[in-house]
Amino acid sequence: MFYRFLYLGFKIYCFIFRPIRMGVRVVMLEGESVWLIRHTYLGGWYLPGGGLNKWESLDRAARREAREETGAELDEISLLGIFTSYKQWKTDHTAVFLCRDFKFVGNSDAEIAEMKLFPLERLPEDMYDVHGALLKKVHAGTLRSNFGEW
Repeated sequence: MFYRFLYLGFKIYCFIFRPIRMGVRVVMLEGESVWLIRHTYLGGWYLPGGGLNKWESLDRAARREAREETGAELDEISLLGIFTSYKQWKTDHTAVFLCRDFKFVGNSDAEIAEMKLFPLERLPEDMYDVHGALLKKVHAGTLRSNFGEW
């Protein structure tokens, strides 16, 4: 309930101030399957990720968010692309990284309700639409543009 209240406050803040934000997401592939998370304050499944902290680089943020949300330590990562969204009264720029080499060393934090491995050909129906579309392109090998709106 606490996280839902905070999220509502964040949405009100975005409506009033229209911020420009930078975040990261990580596609954690295990063979032909991907790890997804479900938050305690949002419905649906998402790629692990979140916003940057002050004085934090994109790759460090991706590693921190993966550790916080999945308990995984990432080894080699590569940049898939940077995408922009204008939803919910804000401008979000998101750097999406790909990681195939990681190990679970801990647990997810309290904002994560569930974490699950899904086959790329059978993603959950209640997945966040832009994350699902990106994963379908990654799986099909058709991701040609590594920037733009999502």
